[in-house]
Amino acid sequence: MSGTKNASHDLLRLSSLTFRTATPQDAPQIQSLVQTSFRAADSRPAWTADMKLGSSFSVPVSDISSRIANPDSFILMATTTTTTSSPHDSNLNTKVVKVLVASIEVSYKPTTGSSARLSMLAVNPSYQQSGIGRHVLAYAETYCLQTWPDRIKKIGLNALSSRQELIKWYERRGYHRTGETTPFLSREKLVELGLEGEELYFVELEKDVNTQKVIG
Repeated sequence: MSGTKNASHDLLRLSSLTFRTATPQDAPQIQSLVQTSFRAADSRPAWTADMKLGSSFSVPVSDISSRIANPDSFILMATTTTTTSSPHDSNLNTKVVKVLVASIEVSYKPTTGSSARLSMLAVNPSYQQSGIGRHVLAYAETYCLQTWPDRIKKIGLNALSSRQELIKWYERRGYHRTGETTPFLSREKLVELGLEGEELYFVELEKDVNTQKVIG
């Protein structure tokens, strides 16, 4: 995430965001967004992980494609429109284009009980620190409750242990630590990345939503 606010913040109102579910054709741009978001630096302490890790982070398009094809999950895309013009166009013609601002994966498996799952929350670095992440997270929660009504009692997610400020951000959104952790990378992989001294793992969090009002 960028450490300074981008001018794009002033151009985007949260009410201008439109949401839709991803299709197979969207996989490449979602992959690019997720990688760019994770690799971006942030001047705020403990908000992002070690940048050595960030710079090496990658996710194949095939992984995004398989998530989109999974019947138990959806990737939600938040987009806005903007206008562009070419400096070489003497007529100063402009065109309206769609911009992918953020995405998040939501999933639910009946075999896992009453918990939905959120993952891969990513915000375009040009639009970070403007409340979009909070807005997208709330939309995803409501989407889960509307898509799987009367089944969802909790929503779970996780965050990398080194991203303490992100964990606190989720806690301010109503999530709490379950006390459980899950592995991040094997020790061999950490050594390969030059992070052999790091103790990295995912911190599991969840939110009780059985009394949460669904917003139409």
